[in-house]
Amino acid sequence: MFRPKLPDVPTLPTTTVTPHQVQAPAPSAGRPLAPYVGIGAGAVAAVVVVGIVLTALLMAVAISAVSVAIAAVVLRSLVSNAHKR
Repeated sequence: MFRPKLPDVPTLPTTTVTPHQVQAPAPSAGRPLAPYVGIGAGAVAAVVVVGIVLTALLMAVAISAVSVAIAAVVLRSLVSNAHKR
C-alpha cells in the first residue's frame, strides 16, 4: 500500500551503424525496496546496541581502575605511616 513506485528505466534511442553495438534496454526492477530498508534499520540498531554495550564495559573498566588506584594510594599511606612510628 505504501510502497514507492519506481519509474521505468527510459530507453535511449540507438543510432548505431553496426548491429554489434545495439544494446537492449535494461529491464526494470520489479522487486520492492522494503526488505532492504528493513535490513538497513536492523543493522543500524545492532551497531547502536553494540556501541552502547562496549561503552558501558569501557566505563566499568575505567571505574575499576580508578578505585584500584585510590586503594593503592590509601594502602601506601597506611604502610608509610606505620614505618615512621
